[in-house]
Amino acid sequence: MKFVIAVMCQIVVAFFAMAAHAESYPSRPIRLIVPNAAGGGTDMFARVVAQRLGDAFGQNVIVENRPGAQGNVGTALGAKAAPDGYTLTVAYVSSFAVSPFLYANPGFDPLKDFVPVALGVTQPYLVVTSPAARFSTMKELAQQAGEKPNAMSFASTSSQTELIGVLFQMLTDTRMMYVPYKSATVAVVELSRGEVDVMVASLPSAIPFVHSGKLKAIAVTGTDRVSALPDVPTAKEAGYPEFDVSGWYGIVAPTGTPTEIVQLLNAQINKILAMPDVVQTLRAAGFEPGKNTVEEFATIIRDDYVRWGKVVQMSKKMNP
Repeated sequence: MKFVIAVMCQIVVAFFAMAAHAESYPSRPIRLIVPNAAGGGTDMFARVVAQRLGDAFGQNVIVENRPGAQGNVGTALGAKAAPDGYTLTVAYVSSFAVSPFLYANPGFDPLKDFVPVALGVTQPYLVVTSPAARFSTMKELAQQAGEKPNAMSFASTSSQTELIGVLFQMLTDTRMMYVPYKSATVAVVELSRGEVDVMVASLPSAIPFVHSGKLKAIAVTGTDRVSALPDVPTAKEAGYPEFDVSGWYGIVAPTGTPTEIVQLLNAQINKILAMPDVVQTLRAAGFEPGKNTVEEFATIIRDDYVRWGKVVQMSKKMNP
């Protein structure tokens, strides 16, 4: 009996210690790791959230860009951080659902080393080409790509957009030549000049070029048209309902981070994403603010992990 009472006392003490820890959180600056270089869509999302989160908590939220190895460098750093809520990491489809299948050892396990905190934004991708291209629709693109294998080229700046291109080829039974780029800026410039034929690009990187007339938008890969490009049809409207591909950016923390802190962060980030000016800023960049529970975000991560793992395996069969 004494043993049972002692154990119960320990549980109660631990509970109140965790509660007190959550109430005092945060008592110092928070680090938000972005596994990409400054200036891209990932960085833009992170800085919007960091500024408002810092205002809400009365503490600085410092954005730390750690690019390298398709996001693996920064993500691995976040996985090894102390699970105390003071180091958060921006997660996205490429790092959490693609890299684990492309790299023998990316330096982290997205399903074991992290706990989901909050889904930040979702975004479809944009299929773009040169204004001088002979095709203007997805059907025309598929038709021309099918005329001669590997005669056409598609540009990519990440493993995720490369696999989206692979998925399109699988759906249309076509083959195009893959042209990798390290910089989206260089890729869109060469695409606008017709040096490559087509590209699957993130909305933030492509929208300014579409608006300036330097790129021609063919389709949006999501299920809904985007407010920044209302005249561009979805892949479903273009005749390819299976080409429903959306990316997401979210916030994760190292496994072991107290549940109370995770839930506090989730609630606060959801509040930020509902602010009218934040919504306007994010939508102008092609993002759709998300609002999910921790559990719902976990489901999204697991589902994409399974989906893109299968596409990677199919890609390896296509290009042994």
